[in-house]
Amino acid sequence: MVDDSPGISRRRLLTTGAVSAVAGAGIGVGGAALLWSHPHAGVWYQPDRNGAPPVGGLHLQFGRNASTEVVVSWHTTDAVRNPRVLLGTPTAGFGNTVAAETRTYRDAKSNTEVRVNHARLTNLTPDTDYVYAAVHDGTTPELGTVRTAPSGRKPLRFTSFGDQSTPTLDKLSDGKYVSDNIGSPAAEDTTTAIERIAPLFNLVNGDLCYANLAQDRIRTWSAWFDNNTRSARYRPWMPAAGNHENELGNGPVGYGAYQTYFSVPDSGSSPELRGLWYSFTAGSVRVIVLQNDDNCLQDGGDVYVNGYSGGRQLAWLEKELAAARKSRDIDWLVVAMHQVMISTSDANGADLGLRQKYGPLFDKYGVDLVLCGHEHDYERSLAVRGVVSGSETLTPNPVSSATDNIDATHGTVHMILGGGGVSGTTNGSFFKDGTGKVLTAVSATPGSNGKRTPTYVKEEAVWSAVRDLDHPYGFAAFTVDPGRRPGDTTTMHVTYYNVNKPNGDLSVFEKFSLHRKRSDG
Repeated sequence: MVDDSPGISRRRLLTTGAVSAVAGAGIGVGGAALLWSHPHAGVWYQPDRNGAPPVGGLHLQFGRNASTEVVVSWHTTDAVRNPRVLLGTPTAGFGNTVAAETRTYRDAKSNTEVRVNHARLTNLTPDTDYVYAAVHDGTTPELGTVRTAPSGRKPLRFTSFGDQSTPTLDKLSDGKYVSDNIGSPAAEDTTTAIERIAPLFNLVNGDLCYANLAQDRIRTWSAWFDNNTRSARYRPWMPAAGNHENELGNGPVGYGAYQTYFSVPDSGSSPELRGLWYSFTAGSVRVIVLQNDDNCLQDGGDVYVNGYSGGRQLAWLEKELAAARKSRDIDWLVVAMHQVMISTSDANGADLGLRQKYGPLFDKYGVDLVLCGHEHDYERSLAVRGVVSGSETLTPNPVSSATDNIDATHGTVHMILGGGGVSGTTNGSFFKDGTGKVLTAVSATPGSNGKRTPTYVKEEAVWSAVRDLDHPYGFAAFTVDPGRRPGDTTTMHVTYYNVNKPNGDLSVFEKFSLHRKRSDG
């Protein structure tokens, strides 16, 4: 059951308790003012009386070691002075100041420059609550809290969804109010639901705000952060870039906005590809985040960028997977990405390019979970390994019929979690005859719609386990039970929640679990 009873949450207590410490930190504002924060602190708010823009879109990311590294980020469209974060503990107050690095990009559509400040907090204590305040000269500090991940094998919980968009209506040049980025009120409900679950971190599996569809891309990014800062300032939201993060003219391969707004762990990639793939470790879980437009066949962004890394992402992926499976500290391998390798929807379908390139690596190194979006519905596979013999679509081969208690050493479970809030839901588009479709090729040149024309082949969906035909919106929560001693069985309990219209109430759609022996046996 989900506890949605009213009350004061633990993080609210931590934040409120920090107010007096901020007042004594020499910022020059009164304690009463610190209890107030913008309900929508985006870049479109007027400057305060000191003339500086407010702290907009406050959000967190983990570093590669989630037990010791956190990044605090916020943005403006005006230059600011001395961006910094005051860091402390709930009991001792703010004892440290960390300077922020400012990154910028200029939106090619509006010619507006966005400045994003990233303060990297390092040498933190594992499994510990911290309070912080993000501020730059002349503005009101914005407060937040964060808990670092545990080090070693301790219980933890994380959540995941994709394809959110925003809950806002925006005024267009003709005076009409519309959602020009296919948003819906459910985008707001999902954020509320994540806070009710209160995970250690949240994985966002691509197509964050659909800014590339909007008339004003910067406004749309701002609206996404406005909606989500009420969660993302208290727990890291770790993103994967989807096809709708690809924006014409922004950066070398179209992800310049995404790369500027987020400061994710360094993968050693070249500067122009910074942040498009990365990994981090929380407890005994290694999370690997991929950017699939490099390896999928589908033409889904503003620019067709298939193969943009020249194989560098795949080489990095194999190195990461091999190192994780050799480690006696890592039990669980979770991959987060956008486009899918399984689908029984008549929307996008599965992508042969991903099956060709990722499938052998996921099998070789025993990936436990693959979390995706792209299809705006919920579906999961049986445990799969290898391909069905003679299949031209490389149909994933189910190795077990178990759906409730799954031995993760036998195969990989794929989950489509595309019900984050976008209006164009596809739960009504599932094939009813036990088949799926696979995109096997695209035309060499764009068609009349500006996209490369896809070729689809139908397959028997022998791998399909569970689908939600009735509910468009939802997310998954993952709770890790590490076991007690070396060689024990560790279990990951998974709950998929529906976020129900019209009020965003939660209900449990299904529960299942994965288990495997710990790697320290």
